[in-house]
Amino acid sequence: MLLEIRNLHVGYGDAPAVWDVSIDVDAGEIVSVIGPNGAGKTTLINAIAGMLRARQGQLRFDGADMTRVRPHGFCERGIALVPEGRRLFTKMTVEENLELGCYLPRPRAARAQSLERVYELFPILRQKRAQAAGELSGGQQQMVAIGRALMAQPRIVLFDEPSLGLAPTIVDDMFDIIVRVRDGGAAVLLVEQNVIKALSVADRAYVLEQGRIVATGLPDELMKQSHIREAYLGV
Repeated sequence: MLLEIRNLHVGYGDAPAVWDVSIDVDAGEIVSVIGPNGAGKTTLINAIAGMLRARQGQLRFDGADMTRVRPHGFCERGIALVPEGRRLFTKMTVEENLELGCYLPRPRAARAQSLERVYELFPILRQKRAQAAGELSGGQQQMVAIGRALMAQPRIVLFDEPSLGLAPTIVDDMFDIIVRVRDGGAAVLLVEQNVIKALSVADRAYVLEQGRIVATGLPDELMKQSHIREAYLGV
C-alpha cells in the first residue's frame, strides 16, 4: 500500500478536527474523500501533506513512518498538494509558478522534461508561460496549481476541492485532468464537495462527517446507500 493512515487524530489547539480516521491509497488509484463543509476534509489532507502534525495515529508512505517527518520531507518522498484556492503567486509568471514545484534537487534535475510534460497536459499554459498568473482565468490558474504539483515528480497528488470556484463548463475538464494525472503514474487522493464528480472518477471512496469516517466502499455501493443519497444528492 502506498499511503496508509490508521486511527489519525488532528486538531487545532484544544479543538479536535479529525479523529480516528483510517484511509488507504494504493499506487495507480484515485481515492475520493467526500463530505460536507466543516467535516474536516481540508484538515485531513493538510495532515497528509505534512502541513499539520498528527496528535495520534499512524501515517505511513511507502512503508515509512511520516508522523514526525518535517514538512519538506513529505515533498522529498513524493507527496504533492494542489491546495484549495490554488495559492499561486499572482504577480509571478506562469512558468515561474511552475518552477516553484521543482525546487528540490531531484525534481530540479528533471526540470526541462517536467515542464514539457506540463505543457503537453495544458497547452494553453505554454501560450501563456510569460503572463502573470493573476491574469489567468480560474480554470487556467487551477491548471498552473496542478502543473506546479506535477513538477515535483510526485508519487501521489493530493487535490483539495479542485472544482471550487470554477465555472460548470470547466469542471468536467478538471476531473478529466485528474484521471490523466493518475494515468501518468501518480496516485490521487481527492477531497471534493462535488459528490457526483468525485465518485465518478474514484476507484474507492470514503465519507467524512464531523471529523470521522462514516462510510467507505466502491462508488456504486456508496451511491446506493440511502444516507448518502439523501445527504449529498438530495434524493
